[in-house]
Amino acid sequence: MPENNFDERTAQTYEAKWPELFDPAVVDPAVSFLAELAGPGGSALELGVGTGRIALPLSRRGVRVHGIELSPAMVAQLRTKPGAETVGVTVGDFATTRAGGDFTLAYLVRNTITNLTTQDEQVECFRTVAAQLEPGGCFVIEVYVPELRRLPPGQTVHPFTVTPEHLGFEEYDVASQIAVSHHYWVVDGRLETRSSPHRYVWPSELDLMARLAGMTLRERWAGWQREPFTSDSRSHVSVWQKAS
Repeated sequence: MPENNFDERTAQTYEAKWPELFDPAVVDPAVSFLAELAGPGGSALELGVGTGRIALPLSRRGVRVHGIELSPAMVAQLRTKPGAETVGVTVGDFATTRAGGDFTLAYLVRNTITNLTTQDEQVECFRTVAAQLEPGGCFVIEVYVPELRRLPPGQTVHPFTVTPEHLGFEEYDVASQIAVSHHYWVVDGRLETRSSPHRYVWPSELDLMARLAGMTLRERWAGWQREPFTSDSRSHVSVWQKAS
């Protein structure tokens, strides 16, 4: 069972600490992309549904959404939102938990696949998803490309967020393929910190995991608006499809 890094305090302050994630300019393209894949009257499974940032607007597009979430505190925040009654939630580890049903679409957004901190867990996640997809269904992952090229020789820490409100640093251990994210905020004059381990994963590695689960790559983009994926892309949105 992966460690639950989203306690009650984190759940209560999640939107305040990452307001940029809730900007319509960020949310709307993702929702449109996913709604198109789900199709009219389709059903979607969100792994790591959190507070419903994507699930709720996707549900308003007419897609039946069910979420899997490890943190009861995040689910409690979701349940306070308008329209939350339309989103079913199963509490559990999304690497192994099944929601009970077949879906036309499954998706993982905002680097959530890296919350599974072993390769075995990530491989099992693909298998669990494939077992819940209808023939021809799609699995979508949004995740960053590891920033190892930005590390000078001998350096292990890379800053990824530097603002007056939030400092974020990634600490890489290349031998274990683990990156620990360190966050620092000043909230009401007090310093708040958060650190969590993540297993970074390369696009080609994800493609192999998909093949092991009976899925093949359908498309890969640099973002939700289908920007071309290149050697300079810092993230990707990848779609794998289960055989019909």
